[in-house]
Amino acid sequence: MARATASKAHPTKASARRTIMTALLIVVAFALAAYLGYRKRIGRLDAFAQCLSARQAKMYGAYWCPHCADQKEMFGRSFRYVSYIECGVPGSRDEAKSCIEVGVKHFPTWQFSDGERREGTLPLQALGEKTGCGLP
Repeated sequence: MARATASKAHPTKASARRTIMTALLIVVAFALAAYLGYRKRIGRLDAFAQCLSARQAKMYGAYWCPHCADQKEMFGRSFRYVSYIECGVPGSRDEAKSCIEVGVKHFPTWQFSDGERREGTLPLQALGEKTGCGLP
């Protein structure tokens, strides 16, 4: 009788180990796929954002502006390479004096090297066409 119990317990241990290993492999596979997808997106937009800055495109925005948040989200982490001027005054909905002096009235406002300004959330393609920066 002891033999029958031992042989029944052994397959259960192996089965549990197999289940744990399978679950672990699935988690690792998803994590790797997410990381590679995220990394690809970052690298793809870094060069574009750097090109915008090199071509002297600037975005004026405010921390409390939902459209500015939408524009920033289009770039993801690559937004750090965009020339950005914060016009919001911390703790209020006032506009910074420097932004008032240059005539910014709405957020976001993009200013380009030729002096043209465009207000509102712009598609990345429109930014690329205006600056000559190619989207990947």
